[in-house]
Amino acid sequence: MNELTFCAPCLFGLEGLVGDELRRLGLENVRVEDRRVFFTGGFAEMARANLSARMAERVMIHLAGFEARSFEELFQGVRAIALEDFIPKDGAFPVKGYSLSSQLHSVPDCQAIVKKAACERLGSKYGLSWLPETGEQYQLRFSIMKDHVDVFLDTSGVSLHKRGYRREANLAPLHETMAAAMVNLARYRGREFFWDPFCGSGTICIEAALIALNRAPGLNRSFAAERWSCVDRSVWQTARTEALDREFHGEYRILGTDIDPAALEIARQNARKAGVGDRIEFRAADAVRERFPAESGLIVCNPPYGERMLEQQSARQLIARFGAHMRGADGWKTYIISSEPEFEHDFGRPAAKKRKLYNGRLQCNVYMYF
Repeated sequence: MNELTFCAPCLFGLEGLVGDELRRLGLENVRVEDRRVFFTGGFAEMARANLSARMAERVMIHLAGFEARSFEELFQGVRAIALEDFIPKDGAFPVKGYSLSSQLHSVPDCQAIVKKAACERLGSKYGLSWLPETGEQYQLRFSIMKDHVDVFLDTSGVSLHKRGYRREANLAPLHETMAAAMVNLARYRGREFFWDPFCGSGTICIEAALIALNRAPGLNRSFAAERWSCVDRSVWQTARTEALDREFHGEYRILGTDIDPAALEIARQNARKAGVGDRIEFRAADAVRERFPAESGLIVCNPPYGERMLEQQSARQLIARFGAHMRGADGWKTYIISSEPEFEHDFGRPAAKKRKLYNGRLQCNVYMYF
């Protein structure tokens, strides 16, 4: 197989972080665009990215890019793709996609055209008038933006933010990819005391533990391309072995506290499923009263938002009380994600730095206090 181009889509605002992460993984020709990052390589690099990327949502093969202002142009563009290089004659190939600011604005119609073109291409190559689609799944995805079409083959399957450890969550959980991004922004590598005073189901603490251990977040899950006939199984075995060889083995101080005992029990279960249950201490505590557990360290947290869990006024009062409590946090660096536009006012002081991110569709800022 010749060198392929891959695309790693991500949450808006994480593109630069994902690009830096892919470079650290040794991937080549990394190119950052809005909500996605491209890189090149072979199936070995594909497996490495799926297993080890903490902030990307999936890894897809970029099959083609072309202009299309009519359904005929869309059809011909897809029909020209050598899909038979990847999809066998019994392979299932469902189609998903989206269209923005384009003449081809009807997504269902575009899906139908892409599916028809793929059927004609594969049918002609395999000499079949009807394709059974009884085998493994090869998910086709397309994006149409300003009349430019990109066609992809999804190698991940289930989104990469689903690590396999969080089967239960409290209300308003933070995406694992966003939690990893916050830990990354805090530059945590396992040396400082790490504390999440609003830990909920434990996602931020678990991602911090995985980062401290340098443990690949995808080790406990499977990927769509593991079942593809065009990818040798040894590729995945080698990638997993290499990931395990890169792990660290140290002692880390990671604390998660929450006022809700039920949330803490979920956090403990999730940490055990992630294989880091012995690396994190979870205990009941009120974030606005708890004594600081060390003289210095990192606080990374996701307090309740008014739009999501609490009535807005109560959420703002909580932030004000937490801000007053944090005035005694000399020696601590604090990173707080919030969608509240008046957060700095409620917290009682402006952030040293802030960064706009999206938790799913919800616009947020990470407020940084040094």
